[in-house]
Amino acid sequence: MAESLMDIKRQIASTKKTGQITQAMQMVSGAKLSQIEKRAGNYQVYATKVREIVTHLAAAQLLQLEKMQEGSGNSDTAKQGFKVASLLQQRPVKKTGYLVITSDRGLVGGYNSTILKAMMQMIKDDHKSPDEYCILAVGGTGADFFKARGLDLAYEYRGVSDVPTFNEVREIVKTAVTMFDSGVFDELYVCYNHHVNSLTSAFRAEKMLPISDLDVSEVADKNIDYLTEPDPDAVLEAILPQYAESLIFGSIMDAKTAEHAASTTAMKSATDNANDLISRLSVTYNRARQAAITTEITEIVGGANALE
Repeated sequence: MAESLMDIKRQIASTKKTGQITQAMQMVSGAKLSQIEKRAGNYQVYATKVREIVTHLAAAQLLQLEKMQEGSGNSDTAKQGFKVASLLQQRPVKKTGYLVITSDRGLVGGYNSTILKAMMQMIKDDHKSPDEYCILAVGGTGADFFKARGLDLAYEYRGVSDVPTFNEVREIVKTAVTMFDSGVFDELYVCYNHHVNSLTSAFRAEKMLPISDLDVSEVADKNIDYLTEPDPDAVLEAILPQYAESLIFGSIMDAKTAEHAASTTAMKSATDNANDLISRLSVTYNRARQAAITTEITEIVGGANALE
């Protein structure tokens, strides 16, 4: 019985240490979550402004095309000299690129498994041959997962910081835009867990390239006369990559926010489980100790009676 009591005491001590570690990790993840939520809020100001500028430029180009068509009456002549920006061009899809964002470490609950399971299902449903897609993995968990299954991993990046900056992930976003522009793939989807709230995230697969989400109807005044140097087409060609990069960076920020939320929730659950286990072990220990004391008292009383 003494050995059993010692075993229970060791389990209680070990579980308390584990609970202290998970509680500390919960606090760290909570602090990171708060920090990245503030950073993401500030980023949205920039993203909104870039979208506004790009949409206005696109609206101005469309208005120019309409005027040319009305003035000439010949659509072929009207389109002469009018070039659609490369990142806006819809081309036949021979190969699809997937930028998959996962974490570099574990202890984040079902965060990674949700993404990877959804990705495998998407590939199974949408592609008949491995030649039809390639994967760009951001995060060690996803990269190792796809490598182990022999999938076409065209690019991988590990070590994104807990609160990433644009300069840090510039290589990722520029590589994705360059690969699209050079024809490595004809469309790009960014796949990640979207942060809904501290307890909930949802898998997303957003089409980032070619850029197709610009809604000209959002522009209040389409009769804006831009003074550009050298010309509107060149300005749009220069700013569209920045817009595409901002979209991808925004997805990485969103994914990291969801990761910290998942880590906070997982560590809270682990801490609660540790506390529950400690409570159960304490009850077991007290019962075993009480039984041992009762046995000792019974033996003492029996020995005393035997001496009488």
